[in-house]
Amino acid sequence: MTVLLAGATGAIGVPLTRRLLAAGHRVIGMTRTPANRARLRALGAIPLVADAMDRDALLRAVDGLEADAVIHELTALKDASPRLRADDPTNALRTRGTANLLAASHAVGARRFVTQSLIFGYGYGEHSARKLTEDDPFGRPQGIYTDALIAGLHSAERQTFEAEGIEGIALRYGLFYGPNTFSDLFVELMRRRRLAIPRGGGGLVNWVHVEDAAAATVAALKRGRPGQAYNVVDDEPVNWRDFTWTLADASGTPRPFMVPRWALRLVAPYLVFMMTSTLRVSNARAKRELNWTPSAPTYRDGIRLMKASPQRAA
Repeated sequence: MTVLLAGATGAIGVPLTRRLLAAGHRVIGMTRTPANRARLRALGAIPLVADAMDRDALLRAVDGLEADAVIHELTALKDASPRLRADDPTNALRTRGTANLLAASHAVGARRFVTQSLIFGYGYGEHSARKLTEDDPFGRPQGIYTDALIAGLHSAERQTFEAEGIEGIALRYGLFYGPNTFSDLFVELMRRRRLAIPRGGGGLVNWVHVEDAAAATVAALKRGRPGQAYNVVDDEPVNWRDFTWTLADASGTPRPFMVPRWALRLVAPYLVFMMTSTLRVSNARAKRELNWTPSAPTYRDGIRLMKASPQRAA
């Protein structure tokens, strides 16, 4: 099928483009940066320069194109701040950007729409010891600092599921590691001795290697049930101490500093919420319905893989 991939040059976009092409799909790779045209051509995709936040310009850009499916992998993490802002750019992509991409889906005749979501939509803080499933409440406000982000995730999923004439699927990814993701940033910060984590090791959360996330997305495009969400995570949640220490040892960098929560909250209040939350998340539905299994079932496996085959997205 022909797939319009929004965010084709991002952390997941590059491996996802490769996997879509390997599966026999034709990929129209969307980017807002004209300089990325050559990069997309080198990957084998058809470049499309458009800004998802400009509805009229986006619809002009896709005029005359045809696609069977649209995949929304747009984020603006490079512009993110450790303090939540009212105009958080990634949140805007989840709300207004999703609406604009759905309009583009109708314009190109796409029937299937896969959107990026995130496990933190289940809420920040301490969850129960059991694993969370897709049937647990998602997108509910908690009356805390992070409610705007949760609302953004809820908006992206709701729009995707409710769009007329669209088979909508949401993928609730764990935290990404692998080339050009959080793990690269952490290694660089640890090398410069500038990464701090909460004393005690922080909360538990599921990660997913970016290649496994891309593989699950290709599987969802074919096998995902319309109106369904899938948790795309590895098999074993881990605290921040164990993850970053394992990453540091594999990368040959110093380990991060461990500081009191109050001290970290002064400089990076959002990170405190993320690093102290406990979310044990089940991937059973994705395994069962998408016929997907992570090649790196734990962070230890994935970090070993990174060490054995160091690479960056082209």
